[in-house]
Amino acid sequence: MSDLKTKFEAAVAGSKNLTERPDNATLLKLYALYKQGSAGDNSEKKPGFGDMIGRAKWDAWNGLKGTSSAEAMQAYIDLIKSLS
Repeated sequence: MSDLKTKFEAAVAGSKNLTERPDNATLLKLYALYKQGSAGDNSEKKPGFGDMIGRAKWDAWNGLKGTSSAEAMQAYIDLIKSLS
């Protein structure tokens, strides 16, 4: 698991150096995978309708409920590799 965590942290660092900014759907997926991989299932309160960005992030993360941290980390790593 520590090897996966090291690769995950390297992918997170690499995400800041992508040559092109990903589209919004990909950014939401990256956010959700990052949160699921680092914090686990979403237990935060759902933002109100006035916070559309926060709500979209919450929905994306909540959609991964039940996904293990290891699976989310690996999916994040794979997605960053595909964008590099």
